[in-house]
Formats: sequence, structure tokens, C-alpha cells
Amino acid sequence: MTEQQLRDEMVHIGASLFARGYATGSAGNLSVLLPDGNVLATPTGSCLGELDADTLSVVTPEGKWLSGNKPSKEVTFHRAIYLNNPECQAIVHLHSHYLTALSCLEGLDPVNCIRPFTPYVVMRVGDVPVVPYYRPGDNRIAEDLGRMASSFKAFLLANHGPVVTGSSLREATYNTEELEETARLIFTLGDRAIRYLTPEEVDELR
Repeated sequence: MTEQQLRDEMVHIGASLFARGYATGSAGNLSVLLPDGNVLATPTGSCLGELDADTLSVVTPEGKWLSGNKPSKEVTFHRAIYLNNPECQAIVHLHSHYLTALSCLEGLDPVNCIRPFTPYVVMRVGDVPVVPYYRPGDNRIAEDLGRMASSFKAFLLANHGPVVTGSSLREATYNTEELEETARLIFTLGDRAIRYLTPEEVDELR
């Protein structure tokens, strides 16, 4: 895709996420790698439902602000993932309802907070580790995500929400939607006995 196509796609996907209730107010941010290696990201304080293709932020991999409106402070952890995982081409970070609720629970498995009970999360993203709670914008979020970036496609920030990667912004969005639906199923099932996938079934999916 050209840079203009990527800008237009970000506006379209942002509007779709907002219209369907995955994002509210100015919460969440999106980013994608441009053909020149720089990062296109949603600006600070922007509403995903009202993005403007011409004012999206562009920063270098090292964090220098090149053009557009001021980038979100959270672009720091986007850059950390890109720098440590060459397969990642796009990132979606939302405060979506069910995944954020899940992130607030005590006792989550830090290695994989979503024990597989449907095949789809396994096939789309695999294990989802939990990053400990840090204040939004804290550099330790970027440090932890950078350290784990090459091993995982999705992460849950404790008391905050999901960070999900993909080979394109559309794929990262699909991965996020699958995770959100799985979290919704977790709360729907509640304390009922769940038939989890066996290790053999998980290996077959992978």
C-alpha cells in the first residue's frame, strides 16, 4: 500500500471501531509502518471516530516527530514493538469493554491470560501475556513490550487494555476483535464449568 492508502485505511478502521463500540472518547490508538520505515500513528487526544488522514502523526522508529499532529505518548510502546519484531507491521491498542474488564481481574496467568477454549484465539494470536500495571505513558510498558515483542502477537496491559499486532492494520484489527469476543465469552460463561482445549488440540491448531 502507498502512504496515502495506509492513511485512508487508518481513518476507515478507526471510524469502524468507534462506531461499533470498541473505542470511546479519545481512548486507544492505532499505528502502522509506512513504506519508508517510519511510523504512522493516531495523534494524542484524538477520537478514533474522527480521524483526519492529513493530520495523522508520523514519527521515526527512534521517536522523532516528523509531521502531523502531536503523537500520543503511547507511541513509545508501539515503536518498541516494531523495533523488536520485524514481522509486526501494525498495532491496535484499545480500551475495549471486555478485554479491559479482564485486565482488571486478579489472578490472571501472566504467561497466558486466556486459557484456550475456542480454536480461534489460538489460530489468530496464540498466548496472551499480561504486562504488569504501570501508569499510562510509563516507559516500563515499552520496555516490557519490547522484550516480549518477538515471542507474542498480543498482550494485555493490567488494568488498562489490549495491545495487538498484525502483518497489516486490518489483520491487527481482526485479531483484536477476536480477542474481545473471547473475553466477552469468558464473562458470559462466568463460573460455569468450561471444557478447555487439551494441549494436544492446541498443538494441532498451532
